Amino acid sequence: MVTRRESLLKEAIANGYNPSVEGLRDTEYPQLKEVTYLDHAGTTLYATSLIHSFSKELCENLYGNPHSPSPSSQQTTKRLDDIRHRVLRLFNADPEQFDIVFCANATAGMKLVLEAFTAQKGGFEYRYHLDAHTSLVGMRELASEATCFSSDAEVEIWLKGLCEDLPGLFGWPAQSNFSGRRLPRDWAAKLRNNRSGWYSLLDAAALVTSAPLDLSNARAAPDFTVLSFYKMFGFPDLGALIIRKDSADILKSRRYFGGGTVDAVGSRAGNFHARKADSIHAHLEDGTSAFHSILSLDTAISTHERLYGSFDNISRHAFSLIQVIHGLLGELTHGNGRKLCKIYVQGGITSSVTQGPIVAFNMQRADGSWIGYAEVEKLASVKNIHIRTGALCNPGGIEASVGLEPWEIEQNFLAGHRCWDQQDVMHGKPTGAIRVSLGAMSTIDDLMVFVKFLEEFYIDKEPGSSALLVPVGKPDAVVDSLTIYPIKSCGGFKIPPGECWEIRPHGFAWDREWCLVHLGTGSVIDQKRYNKMALIRPRVDPTSGYLVVHLHNSSVAPLKVPLSLTPSPSCALKSSQSRVCGDKIAALTYTSPHITDFFTSAIGIPCTLARFPAASENRHFKPHLKESSFVQGGGDRFAPILLSNESPILLINSSSVDKLNETISCSGGKLAKPEVFRGNIVIRETAGIRRAYAEDFWKHVKIGREYFRLLGPCRRCHMVCVDQETAEKDEEPYVTLTKTRRIDGRVLFGQHAVHLPLKNGDGVPRIRVGDAVRVWQDGDGEEVDEGCLASRTGVA
Repeated sequence: MVTRRESLLKEAIANGYNPSVEGLRDTEYPQLKEVTYLDHAGTTLYATSLIHSFSKELCENLYGNPHSPSPSSQQTTKRLDDIRHRVLRLFNADPEQFDIVFCANATAGMKLVLEAFTAQKGGFEYRYHLDAHTSLVGMRELASEATCFSSDAEVEIWLKGLCEDLPGLFGWPAQSNFSGRRLPRDWAAKLRNNRSGWYSLLDAAALVTSAPLDLSNARAAPDFTVLSFYKMFGFPDLGALIIRKDSADILKSRRYFGGGTVDAVGSRAGNFHARKADSIHAHLEDGTSAFHSILSLDTAISTHERLYGSFDNISRHAFSLIQVIHGLLGELTHGNGRKLCKIYVQGGITSSVTQGPIVAFNMQRADGSWIGYAEVEKLASVKNIHIRTGALCNPGGIEASVGLEPWEIEQNFLAGHRCWDQQDVMHGKPTGAIRVSLGAMSTIDDLMVFVKFLEEFYIDKEPGSSALLVPVGKPDAVVDSLTIYPIKSCGGFKIPPGECWEIRPHGFAWDREWCLVHLGTGSVIDQKRYNKMALIRPRVDPTSGYLVVHLHNSSVAPLKVPLSLTPSPSCALKSSQSRVCGDKIAALTYTSPHITDFFTSAIGIPCTLARFPAASENRHFKPHLKESSFVQGGGDRFAPILLSNESPILLINSSSVDKLNETISCSGGKLAKPEVFRGNIVIRETAGIRRAYAEDFWKHVKIGREYFRLLGPCRRCHMVCVDQETAEKDEEPYVTLTKTRRIDGRVLFGQHAVHLPLKNGDGVPRIRVGDAVRVWQDGDGEEVDEGCLASRTGVA
């Protein structure tokens, strides 16, 4: 019996699939072990032999700065000249007709062209295609007049017109980095023939990842072509601007010059300087070139040719795979017949002339609602599947394919949406998409892993059924544990049994009053990126007046930080601006070397402690948005917080943890401890019936003498996969949560809460482990009268 894989493999081989790639993976790409990499449009992967060969070359040769007559420098210069020639030949570009300028990346090449055009008297006109990458779109900001063409037809109509206006620049991508669509190559020739004084700029960065760039016909070639070599070979991080020599004169108007691009220069009066004129690249490559990176290109080209033969072979291989994945995604169907994937492809996958190995799509549930791409990426990361999501640096692709109008993009921005945040569906539309992109070392198995992932987690086989049951009656419960997290994203401090702990307007006393900030960026760091933060164990000791920080399972002496804000020689503080969860905050940063060294050593990155003290009244108010349809109540809820993500207090029901672990155990996964959910209050039901997820329907909770309002469920990310004892990361419990607790596209577990102080309460509000818990929920026939409780500014 022919398996599904065998059938797909046979089909792919008939269309150009290279099965020998499968044999290369273990030796040339060991970094792919247990990894499914589907982001070749971001960067393809470097071969191990490339790195070893280039390392060997550096160890055996002495290469000096090329701006010198020394022997080592001249050796470098000779090699760079040879490599420049080889790279041009790679693109069939005659060195008599073309020159190449090495730069940081494709965007840097665009900026070199832009500098020349902005030096023109009266400015310049700019036209670009809707499929342009963000970097190509950005050039419009320095043009005197700019127009975006919404279709190929608009470009063709414009190209037929005669115009004598000088100068003008037309930019377009050889391949869309959003959808993989390959645009016409003959526009450069048509522009040259029909619009005197206009120049063409081709962004070939996405194309050269998996297809040849042919510049053999200099009369029809673009005036300027930009690309990035890391997209071709994975290494080096280097780009290029290829210039048609007959079009190079306009670049001479570029005013800036850097070291190595002039033959003589005076610093004082007269502004005398003489640019190098022996080649085009000589007066455009400012400063010392990235000569080690350029040298590695020689090895990169040789390695790629040895492994794959030619880019024609790679193109056929990658195109055969995109045909397979397009077909597989199109087959995914919910139980009610609705397609899972909305694929953004114009005209189907029929030819590598018109389509590259990229597929962009969004997914819909059986009821037609959108599945947020951010949740997909989180779960994919847990499963070691590497994809790209969001706007994909292609605003036109989002507008045309996803259906977002420019005013909606602006509206979403004003509502708080930013690139790479979690707001993946707004006002009923996705704000971005999911992208799968393939390359030379992609295989059939990569595709099957990804499709199986989608089938397992996103296909509704029996639409209309629900795993959520509304609980009946009120459970009787007690507080099982209380935990605060003095340093955001670090380990928790469990309140000792019997000890009452104070509740303040922002939440529990000392909870997330400190954080760790990166010394380079000033941004707050978190456990999602730096798992070792789980091993940092702060403990609040009000008796001694110190925050005592231990490193779990370490012999390093603990660090003591005064709870007082009074400056001291051992704990110097300075005011600083930082950013946490997208919000700007004014924090106090600890500058003492012993504090910086402690945390830098513990995590392995340059960082220090910072404080956002409640005593400073520097609190901010943040909305907690309703995360699912069953959250009761009116509009957005607001609560004052310190460094919490969304609310002052997080409540966890141990019955829900138990139920989750029952499901995990059925698949043999690693069981979840309550600590991974980082709740402040963990309650344990004491009645005979343990009701998992009953907290979804609670409206108010009374603990001891104190009342709390539940604001809604907590949206989870893969940080719950970090073992708080070892700092090791597993796929559970996020994988099982995604299967059992994904509601309205959000993965939910636990409840956000806010304390409701008594109007005439005496003393400081406190609770402790063992306190009795009473809950109110819809349908009880009994309500908490919040009118009898004190109103609080900002609590709706």
